[in-house]
Amino acid sequence: MGFWQRTRALRWWIIAIVMLGTILNYLVRQTLGVAVATDAFSADVPMTKEQYSWVTGVFQAFIMLQPVVGYILDRIGLRVGMAIFATAWAVLIAAHGWVTSWQGLAILRAPLGFAEGTSHTLGLKVVSEWFPAKERGLAGGIYNLGASAGIALAGPLVAVAIAWWDWRAAFYAAGVLALLWVVLWLRWYRTPDTHPDLSPEERATIEGGQEAHLQAAPGEKPPVLSLLGRRNFWGIAIPRFLADPTWATLTFWLPLYLHDTRGLDLKNLAIAVIVPFVAADLGCLFGPAVVLWLERRGIALIDARRWVFTLGALLMTSMAFVGSVTSPMAAVALLSLGAFAHQTLSVTCITMGSDLFRKNEMGTVAGMAGTMANLGVMMFTLLIGALVTRIGFEPFFIALSVFDLIAAAVLWTLVRKPGTDPGRESGIIPILLGGAASGYLWFGSGIGAAGIAGYVGFGFGVLLFVLGIAIEIRARSQRAITA
Repeated sequence: MGFWQRTRALRWWIIAIVMLGTILNYLVRQTLGVAVATDAFSADVPMTKEQYSWVTGVFQAFIMLQPVVGYILDRIGLRVGMAIFATAWAVLIAAHGWVTSWQGLAILRAPLGFAEGTSHTLGLKVVSEWFPAKERGLAGGIYNLGASAGIALAGPLVAVAIAWWDWRAAFYAAGVLALLWVVLWLRWYRTPDTHPDLSPEERATIEGGQEAHLQAAPGEKPPVLSLLGRRNFWGIAIPRFLADPTWATLTFWLPLYLHDTRGLDLKNLAIAVIVPFVAADLGCLFGPAVVLWLERRGIALIDARRWVFTLGALLMTSMAFVGSVTSPMAAVALLSLGAFAHQTLSVTCITMGSDLFRKNEMGTVAGMAGTMANLGVMMFTLLIGALVTRIGFEPFFIALSVFDLIAAAVLWTLVRKPGTDPGRESGIIPILLGGAASGYLWFGSGIGAAGIAGYVGFGFGVLLFVLGIAIEIRARSQRAITA
């Protein structure tokens, strides 16, 4: 009998590998965010803040294709799919070391954004397949530790690379690490029903903790239009749209903010950018722990998650004061509290998908919700790039403190618990959201980089509007058939 069969803990080894993959996913995307704040990088690749926002905007535009990534993983399987996508991370991030212009960066960030859209899809599918319901919150928190850990490691990686050679070495090192993870993934990952090292007792634990309403027939395709017509999907997707700009601000803009506005040099910057993400790691564990504590006191799982999200949203109001404090260390402390609060609510919202949707739907749901999240990220980061030199960072920190309160209200309003009336499928929500997103064109156009977000928002709004009409027609025809 092998080690994992004796310990009956293979599922925790699998989620540890996923966490390591998440670390590398975010290390790959954040290496540029740290490098761009250094004088060595600026000397070789001159770039204004607005041009940098275009580079990040391209990345976000392509990471919005997460539904395609999720659908691919649902269809070809995690093992092969993740090996392909992670190899793409490795090659593309290594190629960043060869660029000499911001336009070259933008070209590379497009396919990198598409390939990197696998992060949450991977984690959610593994959590839904490998863990019983009572352990999913903790498992989700563990793999989400990788996001903040990967970002925190980018600072030291860039600092060491510049000290030993130059900034380009950081990108080469990130590529090599990603390839090593592919080898680890292919060696260990299988589904629970095919893994040779899974003991019968652990398999029984996993299968015995699966809810009947989340099971699907083998080979059943995820019903995309049906998912878009469900209020539970929008109950998760809209809060992610509102919440994820916080993470993008910390990821893309924190090093520049601390360097340009707070005056930190490379040595202090490498240390300061770690602190908020250590706090974020604590938030990844705090959220699931509080959910479990509430469950043990008789609160239903979905309600427990909603209460924890609301707690995180209240803590996020601390971000409103980041720009007003005079001490750089006080600003870092408030940013750290914001990072803790964000991950507390973010991991709660993301994990909720595995409580509401069937296994064959998880990749597609994660991808489509991720698209909404990254649409919010792209619009917000392009607004920062266009306006930060005129109005500073403070208004953006205030906005972030408000967004999550609105998200909490949406979560309480739209999400229906399993076993209750889920509401009929309808296209009304995407129709309304499509009209609102289209209106961003009039707000965003004409102010530099934000104008690009305006046109993207308009196009995305039109797409949502058309999809909403198609969903409504489909739903009404099905109701007429069954009437």
